[in-house]
Amino acid sequence: MSLRLEELRKHYGTTRAVDGVSLELGERETLALLGPSGCGKSTLLRLMAGLEAPDAGRVTLEGADITALPPQRRRFGMVFQDYALFPHLDVAKNVAFGLVELRWSRDEQRRRVSELLTLVGLEGYESRRVQQLSGGQQQRVALARALAPRPEVLLLDEPLSNLDQNLRDSLKEELHALLSSLPVRAVYVTHDQSEAFAIARRVAIMRAGRITQVGTREEVLERPRSGWLARFLGHRNLYSGDALASVPGAPRADTVLLRVDLTSLLPADTGAPPAQGAAADDGTVTSATVLRSRRDGLRWQLDLTLPTWSLELSWEGYARELHDPPAEGDELRIHVPGDAWLPLEEA
Repeated sequence: MSLRLEELRKHYGTTRAVDGVSLELGERETLALLGPSGCGKSTLLRLMAGLEAPDAGRVTLEGADITALPPQRRRFGMVFQDYALFPHLDVAKNVAFGLVELRWSRDEQRRRVSELLTLVGLEGYESRRVQQLSGGQQQRVALARALAPRPEVLLLDEPLSNLDQNLRDSLKEELHALLSSLPVRAVYVTHDQSEAFAIARRVAIMRAGRITQVGTREEVLERPRSGWLARFLGHRNLYSGDALASVPGAPRADTVLLRVDLTSLLPADTGAPPAQGAAADDGTVTSATVLRSRRDGLRWQLDLTLPTWSLELSWEGYARELHDPPAEGDELRIHVPGDAWLPLEEA
């Protein structure tokens, strides 16, 4: 059985915050909901939690319609962006807050709090005030509190966004391991691609209130359906079909992505030059001239012009993929396999 969203809609005046979203979340699955700020991710999460009522559509859990149920009856746990911890309570009482509301006995509360603080690496912190904790520790307390009543679904709304980059990098790996080990479904909202792909096996990309694509990390990164999604994911080499009319091996489509991660740079021939743009057995080789080169950490970024095809191309990679440190004006060749060209459904 599963959590299902069926054609959910939520409008604020003329703004379509959520516009016909349908999703399904399987048992023990973590799904990342990824998109730019203002695309409707948090509104969709609030509709799932029952904090907002949809204008249309429904939410079902294990086949039962829960659209009209109030938040406290959905058995959903939620971790907010600002954690929403109670400053007047210590760590143990923050974690136990929902258990008190559910009238668990004190012994049951104590056992559950101890179990969860051990799970999130905060054993021994029971009596600490939350103001005495670091941001990462507060995030763990908020997660433990959300897990305390053993929810059917865990909803996380940008839980790492207020932390510094180094802490985010370490915590996203911990969150992935933790969520993978728990018998709970989870929806993780973020605008950060690295978080989405590190934490969840399946990702739903949202834009302007709609889901544009759902798939695994590999499916989404390697086969984006639209030009907008390709650019959002960091692909830079998109061309109109007209611009590729004379390029060997390029597909015929209105918009085409060249996956530069599949291309290879070669040194310029020292002997007779190859036939420009000639097809190779496994793709095409053509000449390239370096327009600009720059380093970004350990990676090189090159802007190239391909005169035979009348194209410009952005390439990036590591020093091991280059035969010499590139400089403006250097002549190279580039190998473009046939499967590096990807026709897109939309611009």
